[in-house]
Amino acid sequence: MTTKEAAERWGLSQQSVKQLCIGAQGRPPRLTEDECNKSGGTWLVTRQGMERLYGPMK
Repeated sequence: MTTKEAAERWGLSQQSVKQLCIGAQGRPPRLTEDECNKSGGTWLVTRQGMERLYGPMK
């Protein structure tokens, strides 16, 4: 799913989900390369990765 879809489903901002993929403020990414990929200009995240960090989808 896109970062926008994940943000809506887990009640986060789209920027927060993107930072899970690229890291923030010098910290490493929290999602693995298997859980987060960039396709063209769109970041895609897996449901498994989001559930690992935030629990079941709301």
